[in-house]
Amino acid sequence: MSPQIDDQVAEDRDLIERAAENPDTFGDVAPAILRTIESLDKGRLRVAEKIEGEWVVHAWIKHAILGYFRISESTVMGAGPFEYFDKIPTKADLQSQGVRVVPPGTVRYGAFCEPGVIVMPGYVNIGAYVGSGTMVDTWATVGSCAQIGKGVHLSGGVGIGGVLEPAGARPVIIEDGAFIGSRCIVVEGVLIEEGAVLGANTTITASTPIIDVTGSEPVETRGRVPANSVVLPGTRPKTFPAGTFDLQCALIVGKRTESTDRKTSLNDALRDFEVSV
Repeated sequence: MSPQIDDQVAEDRDLIERAAENPDTFGDVAPAILRTIESLDKGRLRVAEKIEGEWVVHAWIKHAILGYFRISESTVMGAGPFEYFDKIPTKADLQSQGVRVVPPGTVRYGAFCEPGVIVMPGYVNIGAYVGSGTMVDTWATVGSCAQIGKGVHLSGGVGIGGVLEPAGARPVIIEDGAFIGSRCIVVEGVLIEEGAVLGANTTITASTPIIDVTGSEPVETRGRVPANSVVLPGTRPKTFPAGTFDLQCALIVGKRTESTDRKTSLNDALRDFEVSV
């Protein structure tokens, strides 16, 4: 969604923002909510987008999703041999959109996948956006409002957390070309920048120490993995009254480079850094 929005969207935004102050009134603005969810489903709106190099969250769209849950009733729905009972249907017309979903993979209505996305038996939740050429591998989940870039690989069992509340909070963002190894967990609005690689079983929350150990001294950050970083799960000791124990952290052990990726496959590069995928 560009900073310039049309009159109907602006009107719907104002109605939804006012209703969010008293959620019991969401039913009064149902048409605005339904139009907003349809626009999410078609990719005309996004919960978050990069504008002039910075990620901007549109809190009113999150309010629309919360309102949609309130005004919707659970119904029985079918998908081939499968039956569901839920408030939100699965996404339709996948073939015309160029999106491949392998049974029993699910993309929920209100999520958008660009052409070329492949969803194995995984899950993409409402409000999420998935860029072209991305693979959501077996049992990987993309939570509510998560933003996944182009050419990303979410390996088997990856958990990308959903962030609906508070409405202004940044969702989890995985930028273009990132590789997220098997059984990784990324939650609480963490930003994984372009080309970064997370080795298998890496868990990153908003409070997880992310420690760059490639220099002479460790450099610690939280909430963001820099572009092209190669990250492994690690631990570091912390002293408590009961003794010293190792707590989880994430270690930046190297960088992918353009020259390296031109000369070798991604898997070869990962082996150079002894990264399990």
